[in-house]
Amino acid sequence: MEQARIAQRIEVVDVIRGFAIMAILLLHNIEHFDFINRPDYLPDFVKALDKSIFAVARFLFSGKAYAIFALLFGFTFFLQLNKQQKLGKDFRGRFAWRMLILLLFGVVNSAFYLGDILMIYATIAFFLLPVFNLSNRNLLIIAIICLLQPIALFSITKIISDPSIEFVKVSYFKGTKEYLANGSFFEVLWSNLTIGKKAVWLWSWEKGRFLQTYALFLLGYLAGRKGVFLPQHRKVWGKVLVYALIAAVILFLAESLSNEYISRKAVSKPVGELISSWYNFSFMLCWVALINLLFIYEGFRKCTHFLSYIGKMALTNYMMQSVIGSFLYYGFGLGLYYYTGASYSLLIGILILLFQVYFCKWWLRTHARGPMESIWHRLTWIRKS
Repeated sequence: MEQARIAQRIEVVDVIRGFAIMAILLLHNIEHFDFINRPDYLPDFVKALDKSIFAVARFLFSGKAYAIFALLFGFTFFLQLNKQQKLGKDFRGRFAWRMLILLLFGVVNSAFYLGDILMIYATIAFFLLPVFNLSNRNLLIIAIICLLQPIALFSITKIISDPSIEFVKVSYFKGTKEYLANGSFFEVLWSNLTIGKKAVWLWSWEKGRFLQTYALFLLGYLAGRKGVFLPQHRKVWGKVLVYALIAAVILFLAESLSNEYISRKAVSKPVGELISSWYNFSFMLCWVALINLLFIYEGFRKCTHFLSYIGKMALTNYMMQSVIGSFLYYGFGLGLYYYTGASYSLLIGILILLFQVYFCKWWLRTHARGPMESIWHRLTWIRKS
């Protein structure tokens, strides 16, 4: 019975992780892997369709897919730590080494795709080590404080109290379009690691992604401690879905109203972004809760089983997407950024997804892990005593 429960838990987690990878892939394609361009030559009806697809994809996935990925990152940390603790071993040193390896993977991935999240995850993950032994209550308090974005709240308070502060629009990615369109292969790789990476880290800091990611790591770790992905805790996800959905609706309306009724842009902009971070978190919980609740139905499990293949090889698929996407859309490759709007790019994304599903199925027939996962695992346990 216990083995069946564990198998089901792993299956649903793999499906959720696969869903996140799928969402990231589709969203990145319609955004041309951070090289957003809307071709002028397309017919008006295609432009209108592109606009709708772009809006819907961002509404469903933007800020939510990465959050699911972060939540499950924390959950995986718990599984690895818990396994080693049961063996009477201290996993902290290995985990730190493991994150250094992930950091190197992130450097490679960043060279192809400037919006890479692996470097950010690897850096933030080190801050799990000082707190992993804290009580559930204290971990939850830290997570809530991070989700509230105290730095952003302090900044907003300061802006409100000083009417002389004006809104200044900052375009962190202004210098990236030129080299993505016209740079050679090696120029793009180097520029992504310098200009692009600086832009991504500054943008992530402004959007509160660092604190939110850390909070999600902690919540994923707590989810592992509480065993919430086990079938007997399904009622918990029912409550999560209700509360998260209510919160998402309220925050969605609040964000719209803040832009409409706060006339001073220096205030409305950061307030809107703060509310947006809370909204994305709530929407993310809706996705995770919904998948957990629907997973009791055999029909749903069959329909979503393909996502488990993607989820088991998440690192491989994520990095593969970056390589394929850069070749398809950037100037040194096929330069499809110039020809494809959201509609065509969505179709391309679906084709890549199908390829990755079949590749994962083929690979996992003879391997326990994906290619990158195997390298990561072997390097993690190198010179194991």
